[in-house]
Amino acid sequence: MLPTFAFIHTSHVLIPTFAQLAKEHLPGYEVFHMTDESLIKNTIRAGHLTPDTRRRVCGMVGLAHEGGADAVMVTCSSIGPSVENARAIYDFPIFRIDEAMAERAVTMAERVGVAATLRTTLDPTLALLEQTAARAGRNVTFVPRLSDGAFQAVIEGKTELHDNMVTEMLQQLMQEVDVVVCAQASMARVLPRIDTSKVPVLTSPELALQRVRERLLG
Repeated sequence: MLPTFAFIHTSHVLIPTFAQLAKEHLPGYEVFHMTDESLIKNTIRAGHLTPDTRRRVCGMVGLAHEGGADAVMVTCSSIGPSVENARAIYDFPIFRIDEAMAERAVTMAERVGVAATLRTTLDPTLALLEQTAARAGRNVTFVPRLSDGAFQAVIEGKTELHDNMVTEMLQQLMQEVDVVVCAQASMARVLPRIDTSKVPVLTSPELALQRVRERLLG
């Protein structure tokens, strides 16, 4: 049997992106996707990641393994901290979407912009970046920026509105920092619109799959 990799999403809009990345970075792997939009909706409603949602994410990771997955990735940064809980329970590779991006960002610059479309994503991403910088012994200043309403737009299918809002936010933030981190995987879609020759803009999907490939394929 072929080895199997599972993605856990909180929105179906990310499935095509990660399906394509898996084809590129995980040759020889079967892939399947699990989506539960209530995980992000409940987190937004509560304003933070609740213990109940952490338990449910851990349960989905376990179900993915029972369904045949040899390794799992949680693709939503808002629920990303649940990965640590899952790692404490299960003995197989569990990846958090934004870890590789955070490690890259803190080594690139001393002033890092952090762009998000949800407060519930911005806060855990900032926490991850601060922890990553501390472990690396790096003195980094983080400049957060929120495009409120853009996430709801993309969920409702208003992709052009989302893309315009995120593009404007990123272009403004790039004038203030040396590198920008996009806190949500859904923001990666706007990069072709932006000139990143002077200020790099990091997104999590590609970097995350590169990390998976390194870990699983060597």
